[in-house]
Amino acid sequence: MKITYENNQLILPEINCQCGIEHQQPDLDVYIGEGVLAGIVDYLKKRKLGKKALVVADQNTYRVAGAETMRLLAAGGLTATLCLLEREGELEPDEAALGEILLAMDPEIDFLVAVGSGSINDLTRYVAFHTGREFVSVATAASMDGYTSVIAPLLARGLKVNKTATYPQVLICDLEIIRHAPYDMVISGFGDVIGKYIAKADWILGRIINEEPYCPVAADLVSQAVEKCLQQFEGIKNRTPEGIKSLMEALILSGVSILMLGHTRPVASIEHNMAHFWEMAKLLRGEKAASHGTAVGVGTLYAVRFYSLFLEQDWNELELERIRQARPTKAAWEEGVKDAYGEKIGSLILRDNPKEYIDWPEQERRLQALVRNQRLIKEELAFLPDYETLVKVFRELGSPMTAAELGIDQETLRKSLLYAKDYRERYSVFKTVNEAGRLEEFVDRILQL
Repeated sequence: MKITYENNQLILPEINCQCGIEHQQPDLDVYIGEGVLAGIVDYLKKRKLGKKALVVADQNTYRVAGAETMRLLAAGGLTATLCLLEREGELEPDEAALGEILLAMDPEIDFLVAVGSGSINDLTRYVAFHTGREFVSVATAASMDGYTSVIAPLLARGLKVNKTATYPQVLICDLEIIRHAPYDMVISGFGDVIGKYIAKADWILGRIINEEPYCPVAADLVSQAVEKCLQQFEGIKNRTPEGIKSLMEALILSGVSILMLGHTRPVASIEHNMAHFWEMAKLLRGEKAASHGTAVGVGTLYAVRFYSLFLEQDWNELELERIRQARPTKAAWEEGVKDAYGEKIGSLILRDNPKEYIDWPEQERRLQALVRNQRLIKEELAFLPDYETLVKVFRELGSPMTAAELGIDQETLRKSLLYAKDYRERYSVFKTVNEAGRLEEFVDRILQL
């Protein structure tokens, strides 16, 4: 599945896949280029979205693009009402922000316009979905892959939850705006894309060991996203128009894979779980967390090290009886999750993932599949980069490379390596090693490197 352009409009071809998974054909207009925001009224009229818009922004995104969006809408004969989410610190996608947007809605609103990146888009897409409105996204930074997603990561009582939502009918990526966003947002977007290495590897592992449904078209989109970033690395680092365009394309490709399948399996796995763990730990302490994509990038480095250890093992000598006797009871495992995440969040995770704890027959089946398919696993995961290669890239970009650089202490890091796998019912290499009875050993080795 390749993308092309007509003028500044990105054209996504029709999905043609025989994998057996139900797909949703992307139906959105994406505009990428310098100065494309000026055409917003024409883009909206093409989609026949209506006459009255609710524009959602925070104080920063209003300054860089929101005020101009409001001016352009008014000049084009549309009515625009502003919902300004003002915060002293960073905007969180929580219940309070959702309430503000809902209170700004009235029956005459035809569509919403999200002016911003992560949190603003996720809040707006969720409100649009639940009020039956369409929405438009005016991107302000190449910081995340969720612009075209149908999943909204939100905060509910301090827990990061993924809620079903909708995607924008129109996505406007004005490179003059985006490439002047703070550099740490570029680092965040790059980290989010690089994390796809691990998401793809875990998905393949799940397909081989658990016969998990797998879509080669979605996986190819993810691979294209990573390749685009690496090919244009210098341009991304220097924030050239071509470099930032490539980063935005990579993020959009990743988001389209979510849109196609209706879930985030192609783009998010253990590396995202670690980022969520660190973010929630920070929130519980009342501290500012690193941007999500930046944390995903750091989580990717730990996961690449973990995969290196996993792939160099000979799993033929597993002692199944010893593993069976040492496996924790369900009650002991639940206490471990509550200890790692805290009582409140841990209880919510256990509630939302009722199938996470598996019985011994299922664990034994998975271990036998691991032993039987070792060669195939190594062949199919040969695309994974080595740790030193990624470190060099991160260093040149100026990105954090360790949890300590994100303000995560050693105890929290260790807990995340042991329990991030339990954040959701999604198979990962950490679960493979845990089921083989060697997770603590691997974690200790990672922490000593």
